[in-house]
Amino acid sequence: MKTIGLVGGTSWTSTLIYYRVLNELVQARLGGSHSARIAMWSVDFAEHLEIHERGGWKGVEEEMTGILGRLKSAGADMALLCANTLHMVYDAVEGKAGIPLLHIADATGAAIKSAGIGRIGLIGTRHTMGEDFYRVRLRDKYGIETIVPKGEDFRAIDDIIFRELVMDRYEEPARRRCLGIIDRLVAEGAQGIVLGCTELPKLVSGAKIAVPVFDTLQLHAEAAVGEALREG
Repeated sequence: MKTIGLVGGTSWTSTLIYYRVLNELVQARLGGSHSARIAMWSVDFAEHLEIHERGGWKGVEEEMTGILGRLKSAGADMALLCANTLHMVYDAVEGKAGIPLLHIADATGAAIKSAGIGRIGLIGTRHTMGEDFYRVRLRDKYGIETIVPKGEDFRAIDDIIFRELVMDRYEEPARRRCLGIIDRLVAEGAQGIVLGCTELPKLVSGAKIAVPVFDTLQLHAEAAVGEALREG
């Protein structure tokens, strides 16, 4: 079994789920008392946000490059950036990592394509929704068109993530607002919904949504376990 490296802490609430899901998947595959081999570096999220504030994405790139180097030294055979938004710097750090870096949008795009869906609605942080790194990868590699919330809906999703979900809480109005945004994306023609923030699944858990929902954290973890247990 290969060792999976995790860049966590952005935020700790979703990193906790990554750890649980990876171990559950390995145990399901191998049985008995098997668990995943994991090396993890978890940042202080407040310090990470300060790095972004001071140095922009270049600062985040340098931060991630250093962390990936430490994970490699710790024995990781591959690595995951445990947040959709961190993939803003994927292209800049992937070649410097020294180990394979599994892109969360690749795991998601493969699942969407397998489902025969060509147009999805994407919700996440303002960076994931507003920048082109995610949408262009889905388009160019998988032929998938992406639509995102507009206006107040765009701002509301980002606010819910940073003011509530990363603090490991949410209020019922936030859940209703998020489900309403999803409904409006479906009305605009989204054939599926991508939860493009790894904290979002807990917000919509148990809700009845009219189209397939793609949990990026779950798909990312499944791809990692597949690679970790692949022979050769």
